[in-house]
Amino acid sequence: MLNLSTVEFSDINNDTLDDDLSRMNVLIIEDQLLNIHLLEAILSTHFMTQVAMSGEEAIAYCQNTTPDLILLDIQMGGIDGIETCKHLKSLPHLKDIPVIFITSFFEHEDFCWEVGGVDFIRKPFTNKTVFNRVKAHLTLKAQRDRLLELVFLDSLTEIYNRRYFDIHYEKIDLNAKRNKSDYALIVIDIDLFKQFNDIYGHLEGDRALKIVAQTIKDTLKRPQDFVARYGGEEFAVVLPYTDLKGAILVTENIIKNIAALNIENSASLFKHLSVSGGVATLKSSEDHADTFQIADDKLYMSKQSGRNKFSY
Repeated sequence: MLNLSTVEFSDINNDTLDDDLSRMNVLIIEDQLLNIHLLEAILSTHFMTQVAMSGEEAIAYCQNTTPDLILLDIQMGGIDGIETCKHLKSLPHLKDIPVIFITSFFEHEDFCWEVGGVDFIRKPFTNKTVFNRVKAHLTLKAQRDRLLELVFLDSLTEIYNRRYFDIHYEKIDLNAKRNKSDYALIVIDIDLFKQFNDIYGHLEGDRALKIVAQTIKDTLKRPQDFVARYGGEEFAVVLPYTDLKGAILVTENIIKNIAALNIENSASLFKHLSVSGGVATLKSSEDHADTFQIADDKLYMSKQSGRNKFSY
């Protein structure tokens, strides 16, 4: 388990904290228009805000978006706040997002803690209480995010590193096996990268690594999908809750988008920098064999059969 205490808080530049907070997104889940207007008036001049007027709407919104903090009313029509929180916390990309409950009943407090709430605000609320509690929890999250960046980001490419991959891939693999769901793994390698470095120099090689890494990251559309630099010029893409058909579509887009960069590589038959890929999913792996090893074997097949392609 990662011990964040080994990272110095002095490594975080507090001068930029206010800028970080102003870009953070607070999701307000509330079905009363008057309360929505009040909360937006308190928060929207300091943070970015979004509104969902039901638990169902909030769940749909969070499928493709990750807020930085959730302000959640307990009593709503349809799914109440407690059940909404349970569902949101079951999503991997939301499990660490702070949830502050809004309640007018003391007996709800135990439920708030049990389902993962970090705080609660009682109705009728005051402007100062709402603002200070939201700011306090956003500040803690911003500091934690900075610490995790120091630990989990590759310093050259600014995408996740091998440590992040090892920890999170294991969790996704275990979760999929437990829930009998699926996930996809794509292993990507830059073709003829040693020759590229020999011809154009290591500075251009570093530049190419950065561009390829960001292009892969930008190709991924869902917040739960991620790419990590696995080592050297090799990258690993993890797509939770994705079958083989979905993985093939993502891989096609990655290869196409990198080719479209048109980075010169005279060592290649294609005369531009290209990548090869190997694709595997948990359910397409025979007898739940090592999904990563299968994807890596498929990558080798792509390399052996001409590069600038993928195998599955």
